Amino acid sequence: MQTSPAKTAVLLIDCPDRKGLVAAIVNFLVQKYDINILNADQHQDAELGLFFMRVEFATEDPLCTQQGFHDAFDPLARQFHMNWRIEFAHAQQNVAIFVSQYLHCLADLLHRHQTGEFSCNLSLIISNHENARALADFYSIPFHHIPVNAETKPQIEPQQQALLTDHRIDLIVLARYMQILSPTFVQAYPRRIINVHHSFLPAFVGAKPYHAAFARGVKLIGATSHYVTEHLDEGPIIEQDVARVSQNDQLPALIQKGRDLERMVLSRAVQWHLDHRILSYANKTVIFA
Repeated sequence: MQTSPAKTAVLLIDCPDRKGLVAAIVNFLVQKYDINILNADQHQDAELGLFFMRVEFATEDPLCTQQGFHDAFDPLARQFHMNWRIEFAHAQQNVAIFVSQYLHCLADLLHRHQTGEFSCNLSLIISNHENARALADFYSIPFHHIPVNAETKPQIEPQQQALLTDHRIDLIVLARYMQILSPTFVQAYPRRIINVHHSFLPAFVGAKPYHAAFARGVKLIGATSHYVTEHLDEGPIIEQDVARVSQNDQLPALIQKGRDLERMVLSRAVQWHLDHRILSYANKTVIFA
């Protein structure tokens, strides 16, 4: 067989659970493309009777391309009623960041991208304020200031979407973007918009969760990263983290602790999405190790 430089890919599958799934998938990969499995993980949801699998593999077969794999794997996928996709490591995703006035998450994402933690093309930053321009310029990322409010949103969102289309954006990250996206906007990017919310959802939804948590006298605060859906703060949760607080923490200290959590849960969610480690179902997610 003619060989080419080794390429790596990730195969993601979800389907009804049944015997023989793992054997069928692995046998196909080995027999068809003589693969070397680099990582494999699986999960069963016994209540819903569903099976989930992620296989990361390497192959030197030149016929293992996006279209070639689709044509070869489709009969097996139909047999087992699979939802599936194949992602090749060389195909970097194009990412856009939306931000408003709070810049801590944006600064963290930009630093991680510059240091090589995120394997992606950070294509542009869109903001309804000028605050982030200096950071964007420092990291040499194109910056677009597009003011928006509830009244102008129907006219502004098409401008934003035109920019996203021009840059072939695969993933949108809302790094404390304090505007609610319209259902039409969200539906154009299903499971491709990640938001960070400054509370441990489903507690304290809405605009001022830290103030609500402080008023309630909680002992733990949290932050949540999730996929955006048409329902505010109710999309599939990707990652969460918490920090302990006490009566000695006044509101500013509580907010600062929360912002540290926001950075971490958002960066983890972005990393896992870029690494194709997330499968979403029934408003939940499976995160593969």
